[in-house]
Amino acid sequence: MQKKIEVTSAIINENRVEFQVGEAQIELTKIKATGQMLVDSDALSFIYIAENDSEYVYLSFPITVWKELQEMIEKNYIPVLVDGKDKLTLENMTEELTYLIGNIEGNANYGDEMVEKVENIFLKQSS
Repeated sequence: MQKKIEVTSAIINENRVEFQVGEAQIELTKIKATGQMLVDSDALSFIYIAENDSEYVYLSFPITVWKELQEMIEKNYIPVLVDGKDKLTLENMTEELTYLIGNIEGNANYGDEMVEKVENIFLKQSS
């Protein structure tokens, strides 16, 4: 089984990017980071996989926070999930996201819209 939680906003705080989720959605103290990511092309989201004792927890990063994801990669900020009271460092997220972006670039298998959005947000500075 799996549970999906959507990140609602992101804040740059010193050398961290704090990705906000609603407090009632999950207890961050009961999940752990796996260091693995997926792509949800239909929802235009990147998915970070976390887990607890009984299920995977999919943390969805929609296009509304991609600017902060791009800044996280560019400035090597630490990604942290925050729910108002607890925090969870998202281990290996920068490396996984960078790898996925490289795979998506020019790859129609991810869908034209996903490729276009990823290239415009993450790759336009380097081209």
